[in-house]
Amino acid sequence: MKISLYNKIDKAGLKLFGDDYQIAENMEDEDGILVRSANLLETEFNDNLKAIARAGAGVNNIPIEECSKKGIVVFNTPGANANAVKELTICALFLASRGIIQGSQWTKTLNEDDFSKAVEKGKSSFAGNEIYGKTLGVIGLGAVGAGVANAAIELGMDVLGYDPYISVNGAWSLNRSIKHVTNLKDLFSKVDYLTIHVPSVKETRGFINKEALSMMKKGVKIINLARGDLIDEEAVIDALNNDKLAAYVTDFGSHKLCECKNTIVLPHLGASTAESEVNCAIMAAKEMIDYLENGNITNSVNMPGICEPWDTSHRITIIHKNVPNMLAQFATIVGNHYINIENMYNKARGDYAYTVIDTNDNVNLNFFTDINEVIKVRIIEKNK
Repeated sequence: MKISLYNKIDKAGLKLFGDDYQIAENMEDEDGILVRSANLLETEFNDNLKAIARAGAGVNNIPIEECSKKGIVVFNTPGANANAVKELTICALFLASRGIIQGSQWTKTLNEDDFSKAVEKGKSSFAGNEIYGKTLGVIGLGAVGAGVANAAIELGMDVLGYDPYISVNGAWSLNRSIKHVTNLKDLFSKVDYLTIHVPSVKETRGFINKEALSMMKKGVKIINLARGDLIDEEAVIDALNNDKLAAYVTDFGSHKLCECKNTIVLPHLGASTAESEVNCAIMAAKEMIDYLENGNITNSVNMPGICEPWDTSHRITIIHKNVPNMLAQFATIVGNHYINIENMYNKARGDYAYTVIDTNDNVNLNFFTDINEVIKVRIIEKNK
């Protein structure tokens, strides 16, 4: 099978692929794509492409709906870079509070003569605040947000957490001192610091806007290491210029933000650690391999997850529209061809569904492709 690389992927992940795989950049007729930040939005995918694995959490660089229509499973690696982003967020709390970067830049401008005197005279310009005892609002309590919230508790902050979609496991991972808030208006009005850890979706784009900022205290500090379009940039710049917002730290900057006072713009460093790149590469590779070799789907952003062991000679995997009577049609087809079903699994997600049939009988792809609602069929042979 062929795997095309659209970015450099750490060798710790690549070495998991066996001898049956060809891995290189710019492959033709590839079965899978491994990508980090390369823009695939205008890419024309070949008909043989089965999966794209993003070594990272965000998938804004991948045309999800187009992939779904073509039966291409898109994976991401949630949690693999969570510690890296968590640590940078904690760093951002301090950078927003103290004149660390500004002071360092200033000292580099001083002359050698009377350096110590100049430092003592000018250091008061970079005095800041401690985070101990301050209130931090955390929007989004997934792997990163939960880690930030727990770390902030250990640093002596009061923490308010907001996440209407938090999982049971996510809730259990939170320090009991974290206060759960069900209304963003309540959170905005109470926090001294705000950090955002949610994906960029229709409901979240631009939600830190003029109205949201008006609900916050004067002098609030905002950290956005999630996605640039979560904030209304013009509203944030206006708040910075009017001293409503005391600091804005972001990993998704622009030239206008760089020119604005009290901003710290980082060059997309959130997941840029050696450990994170290794973790993401390994997770992405494992997801890709398990799907190509076993038909298992784990951590897909566009297809339902099915992850089941199998010990039959053949596994049929069918990506299809989520409409009535599909399972009945599949059962009828295999019955008419005297194929015995050992196991059958089905799950749906939105407009799409995924069916897996395990059998010890020979199967022909053409049995299923005549059904209009079927998008992509694969027959996987054991140990092939």
